[in-house]
Amino acid sequence: EEYAARGLDQRLRHETLAADRGTIFDAEGRELAVTVDSVTVYANPREISQPEVVARLLAPLVGRSPETVAELLATDGSFVYVARQLERADADRVREADLPGVYFLPEPKRVYPTGPLTGQLIGFVRPDDNVGLEGLEHFYEEELAGIPGELLVERDPSGKTIPQGEYSVTPAEPGSDLVLTLRTSIQFAAEQALRAGIERTGASAGSVVVLEVATGAVLAMVNLPNFDPNDRHDLTPDQVRNRAVTDVFEPGSTQKLITVAAALETGLVTPETTLEIPERIEILDTVFEDFTVHPERLTVTGIVAHSSNLGTILLGEMLGAQRLHEYMVGFGQGRASGIDLPGEAPGVLRPSEEWCVTTCVAGTSIGYHVSVTALQMAMAYATIGNDGVWVQPHLVAEVVDGRGVRTAVEPASRRVVSTRTARQMRVMLEAVVEQGTGSLASVEGYRVGGKTGTTKKYLSDLGEYSDEDVVASFIGLAPIENPRVVVAVVLDAPQESASGGSGAAPVFSAVALAVLHQLGVPPDAP
Repeated sequence: EEYAARGLDQRLRHETLAADRGTIFDAEGRELAVTVDSVTVYANPREISQPEVVARLLAPLVGRSPETVAELLATDGSFVYVARQLERADADRVREADLPGVYFLPEPKRVYPTGPLTGQLIGFVRPDDNVGLEGLEHFYEEELAGIPGELLVERDPSGKTIPQGEYSVTPAEPGSDLVLTLRTSIQFAAEQALRAGIERTGASAGSVVVLEVATGAVLAMVNLPNFDPNDRHDLTPDQVRNRAVTDVFEPGSTQKLITVAAALETGLVTPETTLEIPERIEILDTVFEDFTVHPERLTVTGIVAHSSNLGTILLGEMLGAQRLHEYMVGFGQGRASGIDLPGEAPGVLRPSEEWCVTTCVAGTSIGYHVSVTALQMAMAYATIGNDGVWVQPHLVAEVVDGRGVRTAVEPASRRVVSTRTARQMRVMLEAVVEQGTGSLASVEGYRVGGKTGTTKKYLSDLGEYSDEDVVASFIGLAPIENPRVVVAVVLDAPQESASGGSGAAPVFSAVALAVLHQLGVPPDAP
């Protein structure tokens, strides 16, 4: 019995049956990541008597140098990969050459039809085993990968199946499909507008985030520079990085939305409250000033419209560190949003008890001493657009398993400010575009609102601010009366039109117009 068991064990083969990886679709059913059949070429060096000759014939057919192929064929073994995941047409040319010791193996290949347009969101898989390495491919690896099956078969010493021998199959469970909230048409329009903005300003990089206000659904998320996941030769970390969720910056004047909303919500002021604005505020060696011309007395609405640093600082001082910090946390600063993407940065927001007693409240009120991502700021403005309710951002709308069972994503939500405060803030944001620093953000046919931001770029490797480079941003809502979308634009180190109002606002205008048209939102009545 013991020898019989050993013999059976020698004849039994456990072979893994790969599971089909799930497909990723956009909101309109377009395939963004799909698995196709490809052909891998391998060789048995022991069967090749003239490796140099075979290498010279094989190399041009697989796109490699004769020296590289010759080195592979010279290895001491019976198996070596020559070329992985070739298109069938390319593999057929190798077949036609009929070279000794060269064989073929079917292999699944992950393909990304939209290429660089969605590369940083979708990510990519490892070629040899299709394991997700970046983006949604990595975040949803467990769902997409499925469960491998197993073939148990009894074979003879030559590898042939033994008739009447042991044989059983455990089928593989295919991976789940992902249906995204992303709209490729909006993604394309946002990329075109951002690319034009970078070329116009000479910025080194940029991001655009488009969110559906009521649901937190990501309609578009664009970062430049980008990359093509189908061709990852010479890929740099800067290209792979999804800046909208990984890179932090000091928000500058876009932060004023939170300061002013907190002052309104706590009842310290109303939109009509008028404040005497000093010429400057000096705290120790730090001098705060305004950079726009405005009357000596401003209402709270006027403070927002003119982007008055000094007026906002006065409101911040009324709030105090603890209350200001509470509202910053409520709006999502200092913590990851929980979006379904890897590598999200939480930003930097120190506890209020660690703030200095001199300039920290003043600086934080106008967007310094705090670091955020483009996504976090988009969510803060979406909260105002959604009548004061913050909704968790997400890219996947539903997961469809191999049996066709659909599971919808249910994002978390929380109230941050009252509906009244949110609507008051929207009126002020509209004034920024109609009367203030955001005039270039106007969208023909629609009433919109938003806020400009321009801050010195912080050089983390040096621990100091740049004397030359800034981060320019504009974040806005459209249409302002009943917001459907928020659009956040961030430009890194623009050299021309280096401000939120002149550099980023025109990008917002172009993106918002395209989004409203794509969503079929009718123009506002004249």
